[in-house]
Amino acid sequence: ADCRYTCHQECRSLIQLDCRRPGQCQSQLSPEGTLLPPCSQNVTQTVEEEKPEPPTIQEIKQKIEKYNAKVTNCLLMKLNDDGTYTGFIKVHLKLRRPVTVPAGIRPQSIYDALKEVNLADMTDKRTSFYLPLDAIKQLHISSTTTVSEVIQGLLKKFMVVDNPQKFALFKEMRKDGQVLLQKLPLTECPLYLRLLAGPDTDVLSFVLKENETGEVEWDAFSIPELQNFLMILDKEEKDKIQQVQRKYEKFKQRLQQTLKEARGKPG
Repeated sequence: ADCRYTCHQECRSLIQLDCRRPGQCQSQLSPEGTLLPPCSQNVTQTVEEEKPEPPTIQEIKQKIEKYNAKVTNCLLMKLNDDGTYTGFIKVHLKLRRPVTVPAGIRPQSIYDALKEVNLADMTDKRTSFYLPLDAIKQLHISSTTTVSEVIQGLLKKFMVVDNPQKFALFKEMRKDGQVLLQKLPLTECPLYLRLLAGPDTDVLSFVLKENETGEVEWDAFSIPELQNFLMILDKEEKDKIQQVQRKYEKFKQRLQQTLKEARGKPG
């Protein structure tokens, strides 16, 4: 009656409230017609999960020293004076669908990279092609670089003009002979995960894949992309039909051969 708490009828027995005015809260219907739970002296307080404290500069320094001691190449991490650090991550590209890139554009030069020239803005022409499956791209990033920025950086390096929301970054872990994939939130910092896991990519690696949300958002694709998907689906359909036809053609040949061999035999 005091806090106007409402709940479902079937949830009534599960609710316990720390009422400010014990004895005045009674079971009754609210104006909306939902039940208010009775007061209880046995109060269960919900304890919020405490977030871990961010590591101190000294802890980060120790982790970086431990990390660099395991590095077998020159891809070391470096601690800055402000407590941030830089390092390298490798991202495996495992894209099953074609990507959209500018048509007739030359490869990016060192000059373009230094001047941050976006070659994709130089033409409105677009074409689609498949990136090499399981290609690996190495990125030099900061401890403040987020997953969203990593995805955008990868797309920029390959001059992919698709919406970044079509892609997601996953962390791939191997445990007990199994490969586990987990989608990373856009605000996660991959370099910190790399620091915690160590330089061994067999323990942890990063994978760029399509952002599978369960339902394809066709509005996010352009007309040429949709036409390309139709061509791919048409080709897959024809291949499947040919496989089924070949399968039953073999069955037919075996049956005819069996009937031929059975002729003239008793029974």
